Amino acid sequence: MVVRRFDVVEKEMPEVGTRSRKLIDENYPTIVWEHSHVVVDENGTVMTYCVYEAPTEEIVREHASDLGKHTIDGIFEIAGDVTPADFPV
Repeated sequence: MVVRRFDVVEKEMPEVGTRSRKLIDENYPTIVWEHSHVVVDENGTVMTYCVYEAPTEEIVREHASDLGKHTIDGIFEIAGDVTPADFPV
C-alpha cells in the first residue's frame, strides 16, 4: 500500500489517475493497481491510500517518481485483510 500526499486539488485527481494508469499500462506492466482510497483533509490536501501488487518496492517508487505531483508518506506490505464479519460477537 502506498500512502501519498498530492500537490493538486481534488478536482485534478481524475487527470492524475488517468496519467497513473497510462504509465502503468505503457511502462510498468508488472504493476497491478488494485484500488485506491482518496481522502481530502480539512486543509484541502488530497491523500491517497493505493493498493498495488508489484514485484518490488523499487518499481512502485519508480512509477511514483514518473507520476510526480506528490510525495510518498509510506509504502507498506499488507499483512492481511479483515472485515467486521471476521469478528463475530
